[in-house]
Amino acid sequence: MSGLFAVVLAAGQGKRMRSRLPKVLMPMAGRPLVHYPIARALEAGARQVVVVVSEVSRERVEAHVRAAFPAGAVTTAVQEVARGTGDAARVGLDALPANAGRVLVLCGDTPLVQADDFAALARLLDAPGVSFAVLSADMEDPRGYGRVLRDGAGRVVAIREDRDLTADERTRLREVNSGVYAASAATLRDGLATLRPDNAQGEYYLTDVVAFAAKSGGAAALSGNPDALVGVNDPREFARAEDRLFARIRDRHGVAGALIRGDARIDDAVEIAPGARIDAGVHLRGNTKIGADAVIDVGSVLTDVTVAEGALLKPYTVATDSTIGVRAEIGPFSHLRPGSDIEEAAHLGNFVETKKTRVRRGAKANHLSYLGNGDIGEGANVGAGTIFCNYDGFAKHETIIGAGAFIGSDSQIVAPVTIGKGAYVATGTTVTRDVPDDALAVGRVKQENKAGYASRLKSRLAAKKK
Repeated sequence: MSGLFAVVLAAGQGKRMRSRLPKVLMPMAGRPLVHYPIARALEAGARQVVVVVSEVSRERVEAHVRAAFPAGAVTTAVQEVARGTGDAARVGLDALPANAGRVLVLCGDTPLVQADDFAALARLLDAPGVSFAVLSADMEDPRGYGRVLRDGAGRVVAIREDRDLTADERTRLREVNSGVYAASAATLRDGLATLRPDNAQGEYYLTDVVAFAAKSGGAAALSGNPDALVGVNDPREFARAEDRLFARIRDRHGVAGALIRGDARIDDAVEIAPGARIDAGVHLRGNTKIGADAVIDVGSVLTDVTVAEGALLKPYTVATDSTIGVRAEIGPFSHLRPGSDIEEAAHLGNFVETKKTRVRRGAKANHLSYLGNGDIGEGANVGAGTIFCNYDGFAKHETIIGAGAFIGSDSQIVAPVTIGKGAYVATGTTVTRDVPDDALAVGRVKQENKAGYASRLKSRLAAKKK
């Protein structure tokens, strides 16, 4: 036999998911559902994986595999008409090299099966008298699953779909079919040629190949973990499977040296260095990267964010497409929108929002500010209530603040404008022109005090209220 190959069946639409998106493309822990069986098959040693798709899903599946896997490792084949798993397996098998020896046939909606399970199943084919193997599991509640049928000697003789079981079989049989198979290519090809659509659905069932193999080359079953073998057929099952996947991801990072607390939800592609701490309620999404000894505190949500070594993100920080430097402090309740670059030891405090803004080393904006399209120099201080007025209704404009500048509270900076190094903007100023280095900018309305006027004003207002 010339190596191990894999066919992933991913042409079904998953109507029970009630989604316009094909089921295999629905994102689970940051990746399309179909990503997981493909990745595990490659880890198990498959030389090539063919994903059988529908015309509806083809373009998006191909886009994902190009981005996620080595060139040439994964290809697609289209099942033009949905005629069942047997026909889909034939389409996939036809796309494999003619000299393929052993073939894994996998479902595109089984994200929890491990590479070790695939490898162990393929090894069963090395046993004498076995040319087809199925991954099975004993379930307390097997409703909805096809059952493995055995003879009096315990040999696998067939698989029967749940809808085609007799009442006695449905009650008595608890060994279920996971939809994961390994077979010699010759047995699979010959067995597929015998299929007929004489069943309740009028489809070609891949499971019927088991009976063919049992009579010709021999069939076997490998018992696996029921929790890992479940398919995803409706939103409830999807959510349960994703919870298990998140738990597995937390364990993976914990073993590698990061402290992951509580129910943190970490996407599969996220990288976390040893020594980092991720607290309960945190969501790390996309291609987020967390450096050593960084702390991501309770409830923070990061999407495609790079956090450097030793940074502290206080509770409920939200950030997207941004970078956070060494020992920077963010939050609580800060919002970093795309394009934010927070450098080493910079501070952003509660209810500070940035977008496309660079906050340079040691600069601070600790309270209640909007900083959009800005460049804030090293060591500058931005006071509470400051607003970068960056949008004129047609275009965005940049604010540049020099190193060591001080921006007083409740200032409005009307871009485009540059505030020089060491400059001082007085509290409550509206800045509309450039401020030179080391200059003081004051732009307030002149205050006027009217002696004795407060009591007269109160009396007039009280009379008006009556």
